[in-house]
Amino acid sequence: MNLLEVATEAAKKAGAIIDGYFETGIAREVKDDKSFVTAADKEAEAAIISHIKKHFPDHSILSEESGAETQNSAYQWIIDPLDGTANFVNGIPLFAVSIAVLKDGVPVAGVIYQPVGDSLYTAEKGKGTFWNGKNVRVSDGDTEHAVITFSPGKKAKNQLNTLFSKAEGFVKSKRYLGCAALDLAYVARGGTEGVFFLGLNKWDYAAGVLLVTEAGGMITDCFGKPWVFGASDYFIASNGNIHDALLKLATVAR
Repeated sequence: MNLLEVATEAAKKAGAIIDGYFETGIAREVKDDKSFVTAADKEAEAAIISHIKKHFPDHSILSEESGAETQNSAYQWIIDPLDGTANFVNGIPLFAVSIAVLKDGVPVAGVIYQPVGDSLYTAEKGKGTFWNGKNVRVSDGDTEHAVITFSPGKKAKNQLNTLFSKAEGFVKSKRYLGCAALDLAYVARGGTEGVFFLGLNKWDYAAGVLLVTEAGGMITDCFGKPWVFGASDYFIASNGNIHDALLKLATVAR
């Protein structure tokens, strides 16, 4: 099996576990950073890691709940077993499994799986982006029709509030989904036109950035310079058509 096939199977295994817990009144813990973690996160992560090790035992792994397991390998798997846990525990169906594979620090395969709706997003470097097996591209929407979203880290709330309040001076409308993986997946399949990432972790976006670029999208830092994976956790992803408008919007929050 190749990297993408293993990632896809692992994501679906995790998704089945998560779906079984959804809307069951599952207990939640609060981590040191004030985010939630549940049995669903932990069991889904264990299933993913077990599946990866079965096929690629010598690969490194970085996962949200378990941390880093480093091997002498060019390959690293980056896992978020349940992105959007706050939505999940409150019965809001915007959450997903996110799995990326890096080779020499660059994403080469990515999977985002939304259990509610059974939506599967996949990409391989140089081979395009697929949604439920269908090749997809970013939208051709302009600023008059654009919907954008925001994915802020804990330290970016003031920036979020400023950007959110000013957004409709630059695009048609805005949303705050609470699931970083889906923010990028939706841009990749043409559902939304752009997203601001403000200080999140690699597992929040590793798979999604590959989906966007393979679907013809654009990613830069917030100043419009080329964005390199791992160099910064602040960036803008878009369909390209509205990117200049988003860079102008970014200036209001500096």
